[in-house]
Amino acid sequence: MQLSVNGRQIDIGDALRSHIEDSLNSIFEKYFGSAIDANVTLSRAGVMYHARVNAHVGRGIQLVAEGQADKPYAAFDGAAERLSKRLRRHKRRLRDHHKDGTPLPEILAGRQYVLSGEESDEGAAADGEIRPDGQPAIIAEMSHEISTCTVSEAVMRLDLADLPTLMFRNSAHGGLNVVYRRPDGNIGWIDPEGNAAT
Repeated sequence: MQLSVNGRQIDIGDALRSHIEDSLNSIFEKYFGSAIDANVTLSRAGVMYHARVNAHVGRGIQLVAEGQADKPYAAFDGAAERLSKRLRRHKRRLRDHHKDGTPLPEILAGRQYVLSGEESDEGAAADGEIRPDGQPAIIAEMSHEISTCTVSEAVMRLDLADLPTLMFRNSAHGGLNVVYRRPDGNIGWIDPEGNAAT
């Protein structure tokens, strides 16, 4: 695994770097095997330390976890615990999916679906910027590869990367779909009518 540990406004010593490397290797070996690369960033804001772990574990699969505490070790350990929890959930879903073997219910075109999800333990996200006219500001435009996968794989990727929304090409019919995290903790699924590729 290619590991990069960076510090913003703090010095990362050899002991902390070694702790981070040992923890991540242990987590990935236990749940996943081996990550391709991981980037850990530790920063300081006032008296609090913030740790962000961003790991690329497979083709198109990103894991993101964050932690905050009054000490750098505790901040990283919090992020590592969230990462471990996501991987454990991912592994359980894969095991349950293969054990059951039953497909998702038949899709009705043009409907919005709500799939049950697990409550988020990471709290609410910070509010975005708002323009003077009351509309949210567009702060960045990025190109992104739209992968082809099943709905359950898309939900796993959404959860693993801790994303609010994910667009994907549905492997069942080739049309574009969206899964998103709802305010009530469930996962929403949008499959537009007439969306199947021709």
